[in-house]
Amino acid sequence: MMEIKTPVSATLSPEQISAIQDTVSRCKAVKGGLQPALHAVQGICGNWLPLEALRLISEGMDIPYAYLYGVMSFYTMFSPTPRGKYIIRMCESPPCHIQGADNLLEVLKGELGIKVGETTADGLFTLEQTACLGVCEVSPAMQINEVVHGRLTAERVKNILADYRAGKAPDFRQLPRTTNPLSDYPPSPDEVSLFQNVDQIDPMSLDAYLARGGYEALKKALDQTQVEVINVVKESGLRGRGGAGFPTGLKWSFTQPSPVTPKYIICNADEGEPGTIKDRYLMEGDPHRVLEGMAIGGYAVGASVGYIYCRGEYYLSMHRLQNAINAAVAKNLLGDNIMGTGFCFHIQIQTGGGSYVCGEETALIESIQGERGNPRVKPPFPGQVGVWYKPTIVNNVESWASVPSIIAQGADWYKAKGTEDSKGTKIFQLTGHVNTPGVVEANMGLPLSTLIDQIGGGCRQGKQIKAVQPGGAACGFITPEHLNTPLEYAAMSKVGGAVGSGTMLVMDDTVCVIDVVKCLLSFFQHESCGFCLPCRRGTRVLYELICKVAAGKATQADLDRMLTLSKTMVDSANCALGWSPYSFLKTTMERFKDEYDAHLAGSCPLGVCKAEEPSH
Repeated sequence: MMEIKTPVSATLSPEQISAIQDTVSRCKAVKGGLQPALHAVQGICGNWLPLEALRLISEGMDIPYAYLYGVMSFYTMFSPTPRGKYIIRMCESPPCHIQGADNLLEVLKGELGIKVGETTADGLFTLEQTACLGVCEVSPAMQINEVVHGRLTAERVKNILADYRAGKAPDFRQLPRTTNPLSDYPPSPDEVSLFQNVDQIDPMSLDAYLARGGYEALKKALDQTQVEVINVVKESGLRGRGGAGFPTGLKWSFTQPSPVTPKYIICNADEGEPGTIKDRYLMEGDPHRVLEGMAIGGYAVGASVGYIYCRGEYYLSMHRLQNAINAAVAKNLLGDNIMGTGFCFHIQIQTGGGSYVCGEETALIESIQGERGNPRVKPPFPGQVGVWYKPTIVNNVESWASVPSIIAQGADWYKAKGTEDSKGTKIFQLTGHVNTPGVVEANMGLPLSTLIDQIGGGCRQGKQIKAVQPGGAACGFITPEHLNTPLEYAAMSKVGGAVGSGTMLVMDDTVCVIDVVKCLLSFFQHESCGFCLPCRRGTRVLYELICKVAAGKATQADLDRMLTLSKTMVDSANCALGWSPYSFLKTTMERFKDEYDAHLAGSCPLGVCKAEEPSH
């Protein structure tokens, strides 16, 4: 939940005032311009938003100051207090946590001589903790302004700080990619379509995309009727790749007949689920594929505007997407009268402000509109009442990137891949204690054991797998006996796991399950938007109780209360964030009962858990 900070006053230079006024004027002319204004003005003021700057935004955009503050304070990337030239964000999500992130945070504190939330005396560095950075294949990781630094060790942290002190800050725009090339990972066992261009073409070149058949699927779609396009997607069996797994073509078919206009398309690129890293590879490596999929979807449902809501930490993704948009518009592949067909489709990027809950589709919509990211009560669903209260299709990056190949190759081609239950290919991600963390595109139905052993190189040397959390932070834990389960929706659900976003957090026998659960509950109580009482209070109580368990001071009654409370949250919370703890609490209490019992008896068998007061 948000921390209340009183805005600090500062004297702005005439140049800053002029730049802020110009920025505010431009943003006011754009629907949903508040967050873009906050990001831009924060940059003008040197990584923070002084009181005077907030007042200029308030006056220039005709937004009451109290309302403006309410929006600004919701998002963790905005600060009304001074920060340093370089903002260090140390990841504290489970994939980094189990790789020693806590120890590295102590190294940072020692090297900088400050605590979390403080700035060095020379004004150079501000130290912050953050939820998942979306670079879990190189965990533990931190981000300094726009650049990610992964595979951290104490020595590497010291060297990185020395480079920044010497003025050697890298330019993110010159980096080939944020983390690893696909060549660092074992090849896919199957034919790839999503990754067919990644690391094979220049992502900044439209000509390179066109040379490999780019925008031919859009051209083909424009020669068909809207219903024909939707039927192809429906028949392919494509299901949403963001986590929920709802049939994509079916979703489109609900919106297409609506007489209400205008309609909108949204690409959910707010990849905030801990362990999830797949969408970044697509946006950085093949941005036109995402745009082409959106344009096809726009034509199919009758939308003329699309938004890409991209998490604020994905600077290189946004840079390449904007370049792709500009190039496609110049070539008449986006914009007005596309290819002379009369179809118009415009795409704009909306930068997130740092909020996990904005991955939920209606919270994301509220954020685009310049509101706090509180999820709406459903129904109505976005397909009927979405952004600007108009019919809206929201799909994930991977879902949109799947569409061009389906249209180009046909529904039969796509559904021949995968299984009867789960069609097509999926980008799977391995994080945690495997020898080769990373990503692979493979047919749905791939056994989890094959993913871990053949793609991930098995559990790290000398260790045994203790647990896997498949699907993301909201999912249940499975054990070695479940590793032969195929990665498909029904089979994973049957063993208490999930396909989810396709991420798999592998934990070896050095991990204390209670410690990981504590990390997860810390994450969820921090990310709760506070809109509904069950989640706002429930996540906090669950975190306080798991801290009690970790400290060896809990009783069986406390565990019973945790399970009852988390189940009540499933029944009563407004969105999936509040429903999330139940699955991992239930499965860990059932499958790691001995470990819970040892903590109830007063000790952590692995010596990991310490008596600490609840944080955040």
